[in-house]
Amino acid sequence: MKTLLKKLIQAETTLEKGELAAAEIIATELGSFGVDAQIDRWETNRANIIAQIKTVGQKKALLFVSHLDVVGPGEASWEKSPFGAIESDGKIYGRGAVDMKGAIAAIVTAIGQIVESGTKLQGDIILFGAAGEETDSSGAKRFIRDCSGQLPELAGVVITEPTDFAVVTAHRGILWLEVTTKGKTAHSSAPHLGINAISSMKSLLNELEKCEITTEPHELLGDCSMSINTISGGKEINVVPDKCSIGIDIRTLPSQNNQQIIADFEKIISTLKHKNPEFDAQISSIRAVQALETDNNSDFVKDFCDCLGISETKAVGFTTDGPFFASLGSPVIIFGPGNPELAHKPDEYIEISDLNKAVEYYKNTILKLLT
Repeated sequence: MKTLLKKLIQAETTLEKGELAAAEIIATELGSFGVDAQIDRWETNRANIIAQIKTVGQKKALLFVSHLDVVGPGEASWEKSPFGAIESDGKIYGRGAVDMKGAIAAIVTAIGQIVESGTKLQGDIILFGAAGEETDSSGAKRFIRDCSGQLPELAGVVITEPTDFAVVTAHRGILWLEVTTKGKTAHSSAPHLGINAISSMKSLLNELEKCEITTEPHELLGDCSMSINTISGGKEINVVPDKCSIGIDIRTLPSQNNQQIIADFEKIISTLKHKNPEFDAQISSIRAVQALETDNNSDFVKDFCDCLGISETKAVGFTTDGPFFASLGSPVIIFGPGNPELAHKPDEYIEISDLNKAVEYYKNTILKLLT
């Protein structure tokens, strides 16, 4: 299992390099204990992987979902190489160690041990590794589009994101917006002949500082949040810029309507344009994932918690591909090894003891629910 995780980290599955290398590593590992896997490949290096252990089908199937991609290492310095997969002091370090290649290694290992034991299961195990979870959920959307009609009836879906072994049944959604202000270029020695898009963006940012997305707090998820996380504008220091863009990350609640949020932003833009006819801005949605809220009283949630000896579920602020799989009509939970607070940070790591624990948890859950 440690070797598998190290290979997955070293595959360096950032958006630029794609997920194909990781899919091939997993396919080889599954093949070593006789499980066939299909790699769905597109755009040269993008890939999903799907494997199904078929049975007599007397019980509903379990679908385990992981993502193959990772965020980049960032500009902050790492003490250990981001893709070196270094083992030290009972930990394995590297980008993706906790988010979420550790869980991939654990669920593949658990499935391998069950297959090699010869245990007769009464329901299928389906393993899916997705592309693009960190950016656009392209892999999950592709799977739902192409494969949902071919799936057996599901007891439930397990998203193997790091939860530190908490059973998570609710999380906020994502709405990523890009707002672009437009101006007119001019030589910087005569700025009055142009319209400065950065100055226009300053006016918008001043309004957004005062903006609150009004909604009733959710009992489990709290408030909606908004953070302006990217900005770009201008190409030359001696040219008045005609374009400036910001990226806004909004984390939404189950009750919220994305179109209403966008409409509220458009009202702000309209007000600024009314005050200054030279102001021009456009808003577009670049990513949207709904919030997740699974019924804690569903049989699958109760059975899964019973398998683990856990009496309570949790809600989290981060977002997963889970809502796409909720469209299959089966309960979705999130459960996996590792501290989620280490995700996307320098010197990301996972405890080897957590990997071993995850194998046992996944294996025992499969055996209790499918035998």
